[in-house]
This record gives sequence, structure tokens and C-alpha cells, in this order.
Amino acid sequence: MKKLFFAILFISFFASGQNTALFEEANKLYNEGDYEGAINKYEKILESGEHSAELYFNLGNANYKLNHVAPTIYYYEKALLLAPNDEDIRNNMAFAQNMTLDAIETLPQTGIAKMVENSVGRLSYDTWAVLSIVFMILFVATFLFYYFSFKQNLKRLFFITSILAIFLCVLSVSMAFHEYNAVRNDRPAIVFAIESAVKSEPNDRGENVFLLHEGTKVNVTAELNGWKKIKLADGKIGWISSEDIRELKNL
Repeated sequence: MKKLFFAILFISFFASGQNTALFEEANKLYNEGDYEGAINKYEKILESGEHSAELYFNLGNANYKLNHVAPTIYYYEKALLLAPNDEDIRNNMAFAQNMTLDAIETLPQTGIAKMVENSVGRLSYDTWAVLSIVFMILFVATFLFYYFSFKQNLKRLFFITSILAIFLCVLSVSMAFHEYNAVRNDRPAIVFAIESAVKSEPNDRGENVFLLHEGTKVNVTAELNGWKKIKLADGKIGWISSEDIRELKNL
């Protein structure tokens, strides 16, 4: 078993060393202006199963230099999934979005929906889950203090605190489920076809409801027989061929 462990460890270190060398070679090719060569090296690293914001960012940059609209947007979006607050990625994404043809305005949120999004979305569902555990522990502790305390003032204080703690616990659990469902249902994808007709039904006989072009970001809501139902930021929905888009969350 130890020999197997060390063998696996050696292979992982060897693969990591190879990927580091490939990454450096790719960067060298990029700096020399050989963007196709750089892309080939970066993609070999991806094929080995390694993913990082830096790798996707560099792939986006190389594709941008070659005016490859869809891959540029796709890899910048992949980089943002891993490093959502990186300013360099965001700035380059803003330049890349100028390459796309479809101008889609985001559907404005209602007051309540915006308030919920601003409050719930600030924390991940893991953080909300941890908070619910903390509030539950606080509830148990304050309830025990309330139960064993003999002073009326302290009993009142511990009782109020325990009620507040259990309320916050339930609220945190609700927030965790809300955020989890939001993340699970969020299936962003990028259109790779130069032009794709979005249908009213998941088949070629469906009516063309609108056209999309390469680099446009959509959200997948369902799939059926080689077709995917998509929703745009402006609320439009339709069916698009699965071959025309690539989903982002396939790490």
C-alpha cells in the first residue's frame, strides 16, 4: 500500500512538473506572438485535468489576440468562476464583450427580488449553513442559561436571546437552501455557433423565435433530445441545438 501511495504521489508530482513546464512554454510562445502555439500548450494542460483561473485567463487572452470571439468569452467566464473578484479578468472581459453582436439588456429586478438577491447572494450557501449551526449552538447555550438561571432579569435576557437565535438559525437555513438552489439552477453557457436560430420547440420544425451569435451568454434551464432550453438576461426563452453552445460549469 505504501509503494502504491508513493507511486501515485510521484506521478502527481511528475504531472505537476510537466504542466508547469507546459505553462511556461505557452507563456513564452504567447510573448513571441505565436498565439495558436500557446493555445495548444494551454489546452494540453487542460486535458491533463488541471484547472486554474490563470490558465483560463491566458487562454482567453490568446484567443482574444486571434479574434476568436466565443472561446475568448468562454475562457474569461471560466476564469471568473474561479476568481470572481479579479479585476484583470473583469477588465479584459469588458473589452471582449465588445466583440459580440448581440446586445442583450438585463431584465430589471423588482424591489423584493433585488433585496433578496443583495442579502442572500452576499454569502455562499456553505457560509449560510455554518451560520445556521452557530445560531443553533447559541440557541442551545442561551436556553440552558435561561433554564438554570434564578434571576428574573437574566432569565428574561436569555429567553429573548434564545428566541432571537432560533429565528436567525431558521432564517440562515432558508437562505442556505435558497442560495443552493440558485447555484444549482444556474447553468450559464456560451454560444459557439457563428449564428444560431433559437426555436420555439426542441426540434428543427419549431418556429425561429430569435437569432443568437457567437460569444453570447445564455442560461440553460432544460434539455431534451439534443436541444437545450435557454433563457436570456432580458427574459427571452427558446430552444437551441446542444451543439451550438458550451456550458461553463463542467470543471
